[in-house]
Amino acid sequence: MSVLKFTASLAVLAAVIGSCGSALAEDGVVTAATDDPALLEGVIITGSAAQARDVAGSATFLDHETLEVFAYADVNRILRQVPGVTLQEEDGFGLRPNIGIRGSGSDRAGRIAVMEDGVLIAPAPYAAPAAYYFPRMARMSGVEVVKGPAAIKYGPLTTGGALQFFSTSVPDAEGRFGGQAELLGGSYGGLRAHGVLGGWADSAGPVQVGGMIEGLFERSDGFKDLDSGGSTGFEIDDMVFKVALRTTPGATKPQVFELKHQRYDEVSDETYVGLTLADFRASPFRRYRGSQADVMNAEHVTWQATHRIEVFDWLDVTTLAYRTETSRAWYKLNDVLSGGSLRSVSAVLADPTTYAQGYATLVGAPGYTSAANALRVRNNNRTYYAEGIQTVVTARFDTGALSHRLDLSARIHRDEEDRLQEDDRYQMVDGRMVLTTAGARGSQENRVGEANATAFFAQDAIKAGRLTLNLGVRYETIDLKRTNYVLGDPSRGTVLSVNRSEVDVWIPGVGLTFELTPDLTLVAGAHKGFSNPAPGSTTDPETSWNYEAGLRFARGDARVEAFVFLSDYDNLVGTCTASTGGGCTIGAQFDGGAVKVTGLELTAGHDLAGLIGLPFAAPVSLVFTFTEAEFETSFVSGYEPWGNVLAGFELPYLPKNQLTLNAGAHGDRWRVDASLNYVGEARSVAGTGSIPANRLIDSRTLLDLSGEIELTPGAALFLQVQNVTDEVYNVAFTPAGARPGAPRMVMGGLRLRF
Repeated sequence: MSVLKFTASLAVLAAVIGSCGSALAEDGVVTAATDDPALLEGVIITGSAAQARDVAGSATFLDHETLEVFAYADVNRILRQVPGVTLQEEDGFGLRPNIGIRGSGSDRAGRIAVMEDGVLIAPAPYAAPAAYYFPRMARMSGVEVVKGPAAIKYGPLTTGGALQFFSTSVPDAEGRFGGQAELLGGSYGGLRAHGVLGGWADSAGPVQVGGMIEGLFERSDGFKDLDSGGSTGFEIDDMVFKVALRTTPGATKPQVFELKHQRYDEVSDETYVGLTLADFRASPFRRYRGSQADVMNAEHVTWQATHRIEVFDWLDVTTLAYRTETSRAWYKLNDVLSGGSLRSVSAVLADPTTYAQGYATLVGAPGYTSAANALRVRNNNRTYYAEGIQTVVTARFDTGALSHRLDLSARIHRDEEDRLQEDDRYQMVDGRMVLTTAGARGSQENRVGEANATAFFAQDAIKAGRLTLNLGVRYETIDLKRTNYVLGDPSRGTVLSVNRSEVDVWIPGVGLTFELTPDLTLVAGAHKGFSNPAPGSTTDPETSWNYEAGLRFARGDARVEAFVFLSDYDNLVGTCTASTGGGCTIGAQFDGGAVKVTGLELTAGHDLAGLIGLPFAAPVSLVFTFTEAEFETSFVSGYEPWGNVLAGFELPYLPKNQLTLNAGAHGDRWRVDASLNYVGEARSVAGTGSIPANRLIDSRTLLDLSGEIELTPGAALFLQVQNVTDEVYNVAFTPAGARPGAPRMVMGGLRLRF
């Protein structure tokens, strides 16, 4: 670990702790910062769990208090609390998650809208939406998942739903500093240092000034064992700065403005290379020597300005402008020489007997020497930007007996993905990779993909007594362009080809809620699903019609929600990426034809303390998802997760059953919580019937525990244990070979709130 980074992180933490001491000396009371969604009210769907229960569609909001219970850094573990979400784990830390909603593709979360504070956060949301950058959960104050017709507000990817993260707000401390601090350490060299410091200045004038600085440092040595030795972990620095202005209470036209700047740096010794099934069973946390050069270097920068004004008590306008810049260079093994030809790592690990030479080179046992240039390592060097501006006008008015909330929105956006990649060739010599041929810059990939998009959205929420009807429509016009340059010419003096395409789509949606009783509400809706093609693609857009119906019950502490859903795809699209196993032209897209996805989502929760007379709180909850998904047509595909498909084949990486059970015991100054998660088996390639061992994604039952005890007001000791029983399970055969889920990991330390 970098001593400089570690020292800087501790300095941030020390500053926060010092300020905490001052606050305690001042008034003896420590209060947590509050999260105020008012700034984003016009551009978001929910801002609290209570608001989520009023949405005309399935919606879940996990607030700050919920996220703090386990303080997960891995988004996969957080989203186990949300029904309808499918997760394909990969690295055990959630660095580059694969998230799907209601059967949408999960690869790199490229088929759902992912946002932070209202801004699409994928490196290039239209041109290349794969999540090679993903927000770190340790600095999030809220998580929203929206499905059904409500999700068309976000776009452009509307089939499964939308995932939104809310960053830490400027602490609501007036005339002094407020915030929080956390220093945790644990298994495999794990460390997390997180500090937030900020507040609002006293003001006798019409405007208050606020600000915040947040620092997050995370690291781990990794839980995998590289045969040649070395780290298999990561280091991340994540800084956020906010400056805000707001009118003081009583202003004629209340306003708030916030400028946000975020910087993220990551170095992770991660790889796409997994294990053969036999090696996985013998030593699941092993890594072959052929992956010793693999490393990801990533940087991400966000600039965001957000303004909200209440023009009248019935009319407000929210505007946000943004620019994100991302660069990532993932230097990783691409293929291996075997039988006189280069073979994908996925193919070699799937059949190490046929590709014995390639397997021997991958393993790289001491004393073994491969042929020259036997390993091809690709510098997947890409830069991205995304920028745009969005305005939402919200009007509340009545027409006779009907009350309306009308949202009108326009967004202008453009983004770009720039690939300038080359391949280096290595020889395996006595367990060490030796560079034999260096590739010329841009000799493997030299192209730019661009997207210019204009989107309009209108929705009217009409309330008539116990009935609320939401009528919405989204219009997207997208210009896509892909420019191919001469390979090996980084100056890009010669253009080989330019491919252009344009997509215009109307995305309607309708949802309703009806109060059957004061405690019971009926919810139903239908909307069109859409995912745009990639620049240069010849496939049709991915389209579907999606339907849902459900019931919500709430009385006191008890709550129950049940939804059934149907996603009826006209054309499912698969995109070839290295993360899906390669074996096809990277970036190529494949038509999957008609697909039907059906399912049931169930959530329930209650505090048992009142029922059984406990002297402390005893919250319990359940989250269950049942999903079935089948192709309705037969076709031959070069897309590895599908293969040659017959009608009736089940979709890959989509378990039928998922269940999470939570239980806690909470006293005045202590708490203990447990979360039990079950995920049923799934197949790695489309098929039907029993799943062959070499395509079986293991079912698993994982138990996590957390506990906290207050030492003094605002200071507490925290302990978290993930995978208490140390269960070993295979999460995927992609990108290449069997991959283990995270083993038992313990993290504990000190938390401060003020």
